[in-house]
Amino acid sequence: MLNYAVIFFIIAMVAGVLGFTGIAGAAVDIAKILFLVFLVLFVVSLVFGYRAR
Repeated sequence: MLNYAVIFFIIAMVAGVLGFTGIAGAAVDIAKILFLVFLVLFVVSLVFGYRAR
């Protein structure tokens, strides 16, 4: 999940440099959503992993 967020962030940076602002904005939004999903899943796995012990 984090890999996809980084990939979309890199796509956004390249698109921004080349002047494709619409594509860059969309890629940044997708990267933000994927990063937030990653953080939520990470915290949930930490809580349930700690509880299992």
